[in-house]
Amino acid sequence: MPKHAERLTKIIEAFPNVTVTVLGDLVADEFVFGEIARVSREAPVLILRHREREVVPGGAANAIYNLADLGVSVLPVGVVGDDEPGRLLLQRFRHKRIPLSGIQKIKGHTTVTKTRILAGFPHSARQQVVRIDQEPQMSPGGSIVRKLVSSARQYARASDALLVSDYGYGAATPEILFNVRSAATDIAVTVDSRHRLLEYNGVTAATPNEPEVEEALGVRIGHDTAQLEAAGKLLLRRMALQALVVTRGRDGMTVFPRGHKSVNIPIHGTDQVADVTGAGDTVIAAFTAALAGGGDAEEAARIANIAGGIVVTKRGTATVTAGELLHAVQHG
Repeated sequence: MPKHAERLTKIIEAFPNVTVTVLGDLVADEFVFGEIARVSREAPVLILRHREREVVPGGAANAIYNLADLGVSVLPVGVVGDDEPGRLLLQRFRHKRIPLSGIQKIKGHTTVTKTRILAGFPHSARQQVVRIDQEPQMSPGGSIVRKLVSSARQYARASDALLVSDYGYGAATPEILFNVRSAATDIAVTVDSRHRLLEYNGVTAATPNEPEVEEALGVRIGHDTAQLEAAGKLLLRRMALQALVVTRGRDGMTVFPRGHKSVNIPIHGTDQVADVTGAGDTVIAAFTAALAGGGDAEEAARIANIAGGIVVTKRGTATVTAGELLHAVQHG
């Protein structure tokens, strides 16, 4: 086995000894599949004959699920509503024996739900035709936020890392993290934030995709490697990070470790992608687990890149197991 593979193997094998707290926006990803029956007479749209429905963890819940499947002890902090999607998420967590005490169940609150309608024929690929998002009318109130801070502080004291998954729904904010960090001064803090990346100043690492970097800095990267290099170094400096990982789709990812040259990591496996849904959650989960397991930024990014390459070959919101990672590391 090559030397680097031995090192990555050692890090992955340490996952069962790792504990990660996840503070984030819990999302229910709903997939509804219907077989194409005919075109409607009422409008030029397809009529689908309902066949299947599945609700799986999305957003921060997907990162939590990925950590659990990697063998990591995961402690989630977030909110759900007292509705069916919220109950199904908690049911999924119970099945994985993930603790629920840090999750606030709010009466009358709408669990963030992203419904994807898929169409196809019995033996053909399923094609997403529309997505419907259900979102709460307002962010969690002050009393709920205080409970989130309390749970996250308590969990962080017993953790090796804190993962923040901010989708903009109020359960993970820069203010909440600020109030939690006094209890997490000596552990790695990683952040995935859709729209307010620059507000997470001073965390250990961030894992934005290229469009999120462009939005944060007001730049256009495209295929300009010099622009990517400049943007990465600027973001690393402005956020005072120890490391930055920029995911780039078919172009793999680039890691910017503080004090070292950036490293471009080509996409793992085939570029024939089945589904990118939730791939960013898999990347930050694997990256955080690897950091907590003793890896440096480049090693953690390589493990995360492999995890991302595996998960995009699976349909829907999916996870990667430690066994799959080990096989990929050891056999290419």
